[in-house]
Amino acid sequence: MAIARTDRRSSPSRQLRRPWWMMLIAALALPALARIAEEDAARLGTVLTPLGAERAGTADGVIPEWDGGLRVPPPCFKGSGTRYCDPFADEQPLFTIHAGNLAQYAEYLSAGQAALIRKFPDRYRMPVYATRRTFANPDFVYEAARANATRAELQGNGEALVGAVTGTPFPVPVNGHEVIWNHKTRYRDPVSLRWNNQFAVTASGDYSHTRFQEEVLFAYGRPGVTPDALDNVMLYFLQVATAPPRLSGSILLIHDTLDSIREARRTWQYSPGQGRLRRVYNVGYDSPVLGSDGLRTSDQGDMFNGPMDRYEWKLLGKQRLFVPANGYRLHSDTLRYADILGPHHLNMELTRYELRRVWVVEARLRAGAAHPYKRRRFYVDEDGWQIRVVDLYDANEELWRVQEAHTVVAYDKLYERTVCETVYDLQNNRYLVQALDNEDPQAVARAYEVDHFDPRRVSRRIRP
Repeated sequence: MAIARTDRRSSPSRQLRRPWWMMLIAALALPALARIAEEDAARLGTVLTPLGAERAGTADGVIPEWDGGLRVPPPCFKGSGTRYCDPFADEQPLFTIHAGNLAQYAEYLSAGQAALIRKFPDRYRMPVYATRRTFANPDFVYEAARANATRAELQGNGEALVGAVTGTPFPVPVNGHEVIWNHKTRYRDPVSLRWNNQFAVTASGDYSHTRFQEEVLFAYGRPGVTPDALDNVMLYFLQVATAPPRLSGSILLIHDTLDSIREARRTWQYSPGQGRLRRVYNVGYDSPVLGSDGLRTSDQGDMFNGPMDRYEWKLLGKQRLFVPANGYRLHSDTLRYADILGPHHLNMELTRYELRRVWVVEARLRAGAAHPYKRRRFYVDEDGWQIRVVDLYDANEELWRVQEAHTVVAYDKLYERTVCETVYDLQNNRYLVQALDNEDPQAVARAYEVDHFDPRRVSRRIRP
């Protein structure tokens, strides 16, 4: 399907990670990426949803009108803190996309999705269900997004977010940087404890399992917070490995900044036998990930995270795409991990795909920059700014890997959360699965404050 081009102005050229004095010159010399006009912001909550999606459905009715999303828990839900049950459990697929009918649906698939179907024609099938626009956020997030629309801006070649807080910073985006910042700042549970089970799966179906406990304070999303109160930190993240035994006790601590020109992401690490928690400066971009068997880079976590300065970013427009969504069945605690994992790919009978409108953003590696992915194409859901699919190309411009995010809407708290992320390696017939918690407690709220993520306090967790 041809991508619908949007009438957007192009953004200034971006910068590589450079010495501090070069970044200072760039930050002072280059203009900020401009705010939108009031008349564009006035469309929010009318023809657009509060976060900037098209409220109306498609003319053929396949994508329905957004009616506010899933704001009331279904009868099967047993209360806050319990597993999110499937409000669509009785639905059946409208059809299934497979090798035999791939040509019929190819215009609504990414290059990577189509490649997976062709590579595994006997088993890789995408069950397509009715589109349910379930996305919803609290009203205070919508109000913040409306305020952000005319005051938020990007400085330092897109590496510094200024004037935004709590809600989507750019509900009417005009460039690729803004779309990706919308993903990075999308609202989620402000304070949570969760389990992240990661599986590196070989071509034979065997896998290695790494289990993490993760504690998160999403400071940017707290209601009533001010930009000054954030002290330039958007998110605090503490990850502790609990399995396998050889990795147990490993620690990763991140303070993710809003303005990486002013201050780069703060990162600390501890590995068993290392002696103490150490400040490190090389976690990000293409650095390796614990237990991933080389199947993803650091900046692929949460589909994309961290600085964007190694790439040129371009907003290509919008299109319709079959994407994973409303993955409640895949999130069920009746499933064992062995039920979900198979040779070459997930058990596709457990997945759910819907036709959605997505923003399409392409990132091309800047001349002189280093990263194994020369080109990345992101497909970002218009409703909640979740990156749903990413196609990744190697140095020879050959399609290499495909990422997908399976999500559910937390209907008691009104945010969208990832319940499974995949990275498929088309060249080596392996894949990585992250964010599963089927055999663990579901993520729960915690009363963490900023001092919980102080490296001195975290150091006390290190076992002698």
